[in-house]
Amino acid sequence: MSFIIKNIIFYLIRFYKLCISPLLGVNCRFLPSCSDYLHESIIQYGIIKGIFLGFKRVLRCNPWGGCGHDPVKINRKNV
Repeated sequence: MSFIIKNIIFYLIRFYKLCISPLLGVNCRFLPSCSDYLHESIIQYGIIKGIFLGFKRVLRCNPWGGCGHDPVKINRKNV
């Protein structure tokens, strides 16, 4: 079941990146972009924690939230 939900979320991220993001322009202040960060965090930590981490990242993506290289921290449990 979680595999299906995870794939639905990945398709929504892909839809956003291909259809919505080009209309908005390049706005993300971090590398990797917030959508890539969300995708990677779901892979590393699972659906619930990954979405939580992605949401926190989007909230930080503002003029006062910093910028630069901010990769997903490696989940030591999956290594």
